[in-house]
Amino acid sequence: MTNSTFNRPGAVDLSALAQQPAPSGRRGTRNSWVMEVDESTLEATIRRSLQHPVVLELTSSRVPGTDRLAADLAGLANAAEGRWLLARVDCDAHPQIAAALQIQAVPTVVGLLAGQAVPLFQGILPHDDIAAVIDQLLQAALANGIAGRAEPIAVPDDPATAPVRDARYTEADEAVARGDFAAAEEAFDALLRANPADSEARLGKVQAGLWARAGQVDAAGVEARLAADPTDAGAVLDAADLAMVQGRAAEAFALIIGLIRTTVGDDREPLRRRLLDLFETLDPADPALVKARRDLATALF
Repeated sequence: MTNSTFNRPGAVDLSALAQQPAPSGRRGTRNSWVMEVDESTLEATIRRSLQHPVVLELTSSRVPGTDRLAADLAGLANAAEGRWLLARVDCDAHPQIAAALQIQAVPTVVGLLAGQAVPLFQGILPHDDIAAVIDQLLQAALANGIAGRAEPIAVPDDPATAPVRDARYTEADEAVARGDFAAAEEAFDALLRANPADSEARLGKVQAGLWARAGQVDAAGVEARLAADPTDAGAVLDAADLAMVQGRAAEAFALIIGLIRTTVGDDREPLRRRLLDLFETLDPADPALVKARRDLATALF
């Protein structure tokens, strides 16, 4: 993302946030709990293990059988739907990670809990044996109070089966690709004015608007504003936007709903509208969204 407005002092660098889980459930994507790790994302991956278990797969395509191991681990991770996250390291491309973790042979699979490495196994195991080892890791996580769920990662559908993108969205899509989310929002808005029933343009406008707003937010400033006045609606909305683009949807929803609970009359409406916009960026079946809808109904009535 090269838009210069993302590089001003104090602003959130969305080029870094692109490594974080993005709001999922968009058309043309599917949810996954498998991510690739390199030197720039290893530390953040380790930090994730403070909330939920992470399984670190250190592998090499030069070793026979690793494709089967990778498929088994990915299948188990996606079937668990967030109970743990699979983080994959290509040791051929990133030998520094293997050296730092003192890996003697690949493939090696390591568990991460509360920032600590837990050796799981080396070599290639049968599917059922892998599942049993990971079950032990999950039991250890629960025993240590680590019971969070990993946010899903939106990954593109297979291009061979994905639907062809309508040419009407080209201008907006190109703006998104170059990181100009304000221009993308305007382009999607123009499509909506021409056809208010265009659900694809509506979703695109909401998502682009979210990233455009977040790109202008001073994260430290928002924290200070909330500390000074937790009922500052602007600060709450800014904080919620940041949480959303960083993959913390449940936190974003809780911030806004918490303020709605203490707000009356017309002051509630901007909060409610923003919350509904953020709802649109997630899959309707997402657990964070399902809970937030219930919480909103309670807060309003």
